[in-house]
Amino acid sequence: MREVDLKARTQRFPLDAIRLSHSLPRDSVGSVIGRQLLRAATSVGANYRAACRARSRSDFIAKLKIVEEETDETAYWLELLGDSNTVTSARLGPLRSEADELLRIVVSSIKTARVRQKEECAV
Repeated sequence: MREVDLKARTQRFPLDAIRLSHSLPRDSVGSVIGRQLLRAATSVGANYRAACRARSRSDFIAKLKIVEEETDETAYWLELLGDSNTVTSARLGPLRSEADELLRIVVSSIKTARVRQKEECAV
């Protein structure tokens, strides 16, 4: 996957989470989980942008690890919204799928970067 595509996806992802948060119930559950969801989802795009500006491969890997953690946390909050029947599975499905795909892409990128880092050290 090209960096430009992933940059666009990591920007669209929090926007979709923002739209979802607007539809959450105005009760304590919706408020608390909505706030957590927004914090984690918006961090995905911000930290991916930071990774793209990394000063070294180690810095890139460290920043991608943050993206991994925040994407996984976003997936957790989405699961809670579904499991608590706060939001329908149909409404959550696309965002949950995107979280899973982004997580797989980021984990794969981290693995690739680590291999390349080892290759650089071996030279």
